[in-house]
Amino acid sequence: MQETAQYSLVEDSVGGPRLLLSGPLTLAAIGPLERALQGVSGPIATIDLTGVEDVDTVGAWIVCQLARQHEAEITGASEAAERLLGAVRGIDASSDIGPPRLPVWERVPVMMGEKVYAARSGIYGVVGFLGQILIGMASLVRHPSRFPIRALVHQMELVGVTALPIIGLMSFLIGIVIAQQGSVQLQQFGAEALTVNLVGRITLRELGVLMTAIMVAGRSGSAFAAQLGTMKLTEEIDAMRTIGISPIEALVIPRILAATFMMVLLGFYASVVAIVGGAVVGDLTLGIPFWTFLDRIHDVVPEHDLWVGLIKAPVFGLIVALAGCYNGLQVRGNSEEVGRRTTMAVVSAIFAVIVLDAFFAVFFTEIGWG
Repeated sequence: MQETAQYSLVEDSVGGPRLLLSGPLTLAAIGPLERALQGVSGPIATIDLTGVEDVDTVGAWIVCQLARQHEAEITGASEAAERLLGAVRGIDASSDIGPPRLPVWERVPVMMGEKVYAARSGIYGVVGFLGQILIGMASLVRHPSRFPIRALVHQMELVGVTALPIIGLMSFLIGIVIAQQGSVQLQQFGAEALTVNLVGRITLRELGVLMTAIMVAGRSGSAFAAQLGTMKLTEEIDAMRTIGISPIEALVIPRILAATFMMVLLGFYASVVAIVGGAVVGDLTLGIPFWTFLDRIHDVVPEHDLWVGLIKAPVFGLIVALAGCYNGLQVRGNSEEVGRRTTMAVVSAIFAVIVLDAFFAVFFTEIGWG
């Protein structure tokens, strides 16, 4: 059984109350002694370490704190104990362990400046990543036999085919909501028949492609980042480089091409399903027969609305794939970084898609496709 440190308080007629410590003043044995010393409230003139067998930094620090608290003198310390006491004597546990915090009117501009400056390295990284993709595509064009056709088909299945149920359900419900809420507002003006125009134009032009891009970002963009990030941690990507296989050609380009191509099909599919959802609401609540609703879509929706959605879809798919692959390849250190980069991939992709959608809205209005 390990020996514990002990103390006794004796009265010295010459020097005043004397605290005698004995046993080992080490981390393993000093716990009970420290709790007992907290209850000593009387004056202490001298702390005697003559009976101390062993002492470490923790024991020396507690003795110094006790001496400072009672303004007592330390005596009887061995040469080793004296060295430790000298090392910790100036330490004050009540002092601040962190730097003082700047006031908010200084702290906020400083933090914003640091974020803006740090964004520079991110811009450099994205531009370099785009350059690697262009070089990889040029290499595949020169050597078509190296094109990873199987990986491309596999990614097209994962991005597109397996996403059909969830995107179909989402689009159908969106079509129902647009038709129901739009008809309520249009009925105030006796124009509920214009619900067909509302559903057709807003789904083909905006919401069909936009909501699909957001769904693909949360589903496939996050998967790209997590997959590539895990491969980076397990050094699979380094192993590919070692045996002469380009990770850009084998991993990144198939994912980018799959997302870009499948977004066109998914966006069109989502728009069609949303129109079907609107037609169901029209048939059930507005008195517009289902097939009449669908037939009127051809008359009230301009052809360029369809082209607006089809032009935006591959751009959105490209942005989502780039964000996922780039953040996946930036994983460093540990598995926590995989989760952080996956979150960054989804957030940055959705943000970029919404910004680009606003840009496209202004652009197409200016060229007469408003």
